[in-house]
Amino acid sequence: MSDIPWWAGQDLWRKCAIWITAVMAVILIFLTFDSVAKITAGSDRVPDYDVINKRIYYKWDADRNMEAPVIGDDAPLFGQMRTKDEARALVTHGKLTVQSKNCMNCHTLLGNGAYYAPDLTKAWLDPGWGAESVREQLMVTFLLDPDANARTYGTNRRMPQLNLTQEEAEAVVAFLKWMSAIDTNGFPKGFTPIKQEEPS
Repeated sequence: MSDIPWWAGQDLWRKCAIWITAVMAVILIFLTFDSVAKITAGSDRVPDYDVINKRIYYKWDADRNMEAPVIGDDAPLFGQMRTKDEARALVTHGKLTVQSKNCMNCHTLLGNGAYYAPDLTKAWLDPGWGAESVREQLMVTFLLDPDANARTYGTNRRMPQLNLTQEEAEAVVAFLKWMSAIDTNGFPKGFTPIKQEEPS
């Protein structure tokens, strides 16, 4: 007869390890599906791609104690209303362009990337573009020739020439507009959006 108490036996702890691992695997699978549902375009916090047809701005949300994105009236990107499929294709093209040009080697998107250059999560709403009425064109002009259109704000950091085409530049702007509509729960903290203009 063994002198080892029942609760210290190898058999009990082996069974506990198997059961705990199995239960945690089920919980992890559930949480994975739940997270994917919450971060998929078209969910509560991540609008569908056709949000690029709307005016996006920020408004103080007193209940949450932060600026929150607001989807306003029609404001089609580059003056063209796009269907859901067209908007998805354009934003996806922009996302793939950002990935292929390794933008995250310098920039941050949704908290991921590098901190050498400005965070791009809310680049569409950046006050550096001056005014909403000229923002689209200024962004495209900058992306096509960043050296000639650089605004370093005293840092002397300049974006390299990426040799984007007009279509790629417009797609990147669409991607950045869509990104600005994502409710990031106040990230990045302390961001001041572009001055709101009265809709025309």
